[in-house]
Amino acid sequence: MTGLTSELAKFVHQPNFPAYPQRVVEIVQSGFIDTIGTMLAGRDEPVVKIARQFVAQRQSTAREASVLLTSEKASCADAALINGAAGHALDFDDVALGGHPSTVLVPAVLAAGQFKNCSGADALRAYLVGYEVWAELFAREKDPYHLKGWHPTAVLGTVGAAAAVAHLFGLNALQCQHALALSASMASGLVANFGTMTKPLHAGRASACGIDAVRMVALGLTASPDAIEHHAGYLSALSPMQNVDKTSSASKIGQAFRALDYGLSIKKYPTCYATHRVIDGLLDLKKEHALLANKVKSIRAQIGKSQASMLRNHSPITGLEAKFSMEFAAASALVAGKVGLSELTDEFVGTPAIRELMKKVEISVVDTVCPIEPIFAMNDRVQIELKDGTTFESGDIRFARGNAMLPLKEAEMQTKFLDCTRGIQGLDNQALYASLSNLQGVSRIQQITH
Repeated sequence: MTGLTSELAKFVHQPNFPAYPQRVVEIVQSGFIDTIGTMLAGRDEPVVKIARQFVAQRQSTAREASVLLTSEKASCADAALINGAAGHALDFDDVALGGHPSTVLVPAVLAAGQFKNCSGADALRAYLVGYEVWAELFAREKDPYHLKGWHPTAVLGTVGAAAAVAHLFGLNALQCQHALALSASMASGLVANFGTMTKPLHAGRASACGIDAVRMVALGLTASPDAIEHHAGYLSALSPMQNVDKTSSASKIGQAFRALDYGLSIKKYPTCYATHRVIDGLLDLKKEHALLANKVKSIRAQIGKSQASMLRNHSPITGLEAKFSMEFAAASALVAGKVGLSELTDEFVGTPAIRELMKKVEISVVDTVCPIEPIFAMNDRVQIELKDGTTFESGDIRFARGNAMLPLKEAEMQTKFLDCTRGIQGLDNQALYASLSNLQGVSRIQQITH
């Protein structure tokens, strides 16, 4: 049988990638570095504690994969659930394809790779398989997922994770087809839950469901052969206006690396990525003009429609809510001169200076669309007006620092990783960074996961 689901399955079974350019290897390794760093940084967040309690209540005896790189073990799916939620708990993980690919793919690949005794090269290839399937699906939809209420990390990530794990498990082409179809029925995640503990759980569930789909298919479970492209299938359900391509062939998937087109954007700030360009602009203006927050009359931020739809919290009370607030991001940039983990606390959000400045932030929306990152406007802009009437403008801000088109330097990547993993008892974070930076040369994934 032919069709999109079938073509994707054939690729998952036998990707036949050309030789990896060094840049592709570097992109994938950066995904592992950033995810494991943010996963360890988020290990004590409330959502992670709840996920661990939930898994413990199952009373499963499976000890297949490492939880948070410790000696604690769980089933592959449960380990991926916890690790994926931890990686996304701080909203500090990488961005691409309309969502957060690595915090779904890396936990799934690490857990399945540990269980199957895979090498680092195997893990790198499986990640690429998942990324390419995710990218293929993402490129077919013309309407922004976020404006429809769908969280791409969850709805695209579930199928991407199933593709990566099906490849690692060595399923045949027909089994891969069933696994992709089954995972499509498991895919869900709502933008309405942004700014709550449910959002990071989206990533963990997507990772876990990808594993569950593969393991059930390996036991004989079947699904529709055309579940992705069917008129009542996955792509149609996610596209109420039906502005989605369900018919074009995917037979050339993997012949050119989509990772080179989309890359991975590494976050400098632990807030929704929709705020990052404005934060950059404000920090630049503050530094250039030595601006004081108490002299500011107004801050005007111009962003895109999809960005505005994600930033739903206009007067946040908690640090979690503040991650999805342009008002907070702007206030923190001017009051503290930074937007970091130490600012994303309930206490800081509640300080009088922050609360007063948040009231002075005005947001306007433009209807332009970036062809590279469709959830963004072509450019963001920000203007500051002081109480004496003086105004300062950023001009057009095309990409945030750390974006795939404006990447961090290697030393900046290392600094972020070491900051995220500093002070963890029993962890040699320098050695871990070195291993992840040479993932392709790691003989057994257990060397990373313990």
